[in-house]
Amino acid sequence: MHNLNATETNSQLPRPRLPEWLRIKLPTSDTFAHTRSLLDELKLHTVCESAKCPNHWECWSKGTATFMIAGDRCTRACGFCAVSTAKPLALEADEPGRVAEATKRMRLKHVVITAVARDDLQDGGADHFRRTIEAVRAANPGIIIEVLTPDFLDKDSAIEMVLSANPHIFNHNLETVRRLTPSVRSRATYDRSLSVLGKVKSKRGDTIYTKSGLMLGLGETEEELFTAMADLRRVGCDILTLGQYLQPTLKHLPVAEFVTPDKFAEYKEKAESMSFAHVASGPMVRSSYHADEFHLPIAS
Repeated sequence: MHNLNATETNSQLPRPRLPEWLRIKLPTSDTFAHTRSLLDELKLHTVCESAKCPNHWECWSKGTATFMIAGDRCTRACGFCAVSTAKPLALEADEPGRVAEATKRMRLKHVVITAVARDDLQDGGADHFRRTIEAVRAANPGIIIEVLTPDFLDKDSAIEMVLSANPHIFNHNLETVRRLTPSVRSRATYDRSLSVLGKVKSKRGDTIYTKSGLMLGLGETEEELFTAMADLRRVGCDILTLGQYLQPTLKHLPVAEFVTPDKFAEYKEKAESMSFAHVASGPMVRSSYHADEFHLPIAS
């Protein structure tokens, strides 16, 4: 991989042209409009829109979405993320019920629930996660529930609060390799993220699947990538996603390299050789993209 310091700015680097394999054909399905209408009606945020995910056209056209709870204002300012950084608003007490209603009306079998970082709250929003999980399960029995959480500042009480609602998959993204973490992530640390995943596994063992994701193309080397993958396995991470970092706006970190589909295939083989239970690796892969393709062998 090309090694570029992720702190370089766009005044030094022109915005590169997307390679052919990253160009998206917009769908024409009526389901896209129906999904947007439902989300607007229930006043729900999705990471699909807030984070400018390139896959949201496809996902919404298939009637799926990743719900982002606790508002759309984040207390952190990560260099890769398009979610707004601002003073958050108060939590909405009826939001868990609205998310539950959406999963029921969309007839989802697998839901991903994520949130902005809420460092302004004592529990980091953990109880809001719990209430949302419980509301979704009550409205949609049998649904597979995956959470994609912030690090909660590695507070045991917050982690246990989320786990008390028994999600099937606990996802927390490492995002990048150790060397690049200080310039890519705001307040988060490499070791803290590993600690969160390790605690979840130690508390719940084989009754829960842990998951994490890495963005490629920020300037990491292959050796650094493989070390990060090994670190994730060391703390018992079961599921890995590898995807291409795409610069959401000119204010965000530049892309150092567009990793080819063949390279992503090689990295998938490498990860599988490290005994991850499931690996999704490709230029368009994101944390929750096609999340339902991993079929849980545990009861719901």
